Amino acid sequence: MEDIVLSKLDMVLDQYPNCCRCDQCRRDIAILALNHLPARYSSTAKGEIFNRVQAMSLEYEVEVIQQIAKAIEIVSQHPRHAPKTQA
Repeated sequence: MEDIVLSKLDMVLDQYPNCCRCDQCRRDIAILALNHLPARYSSTAKGEIFNRVQAMSLEYEVEVIQQIAKAIEIVSQHPRHAPKTQA
């Protein structure tokens, strides 16, 4: 699941040009999105293949993108660092 969220993160962040992209905010966005997505565990190769096929579905991709967008909104409003000042 981490790989899927991280692979979509930059694409979704491009829709939010005012969002901070520092390492701390990127981690917070990814973690918050992951916390709101269902875990996908498997103990067999067959289960792993099933999870990967399911992750490629459009419905699943939309859910991942929605959770990333929600996380961006939250982290943008409440970053865990001081606001950057413009020179």
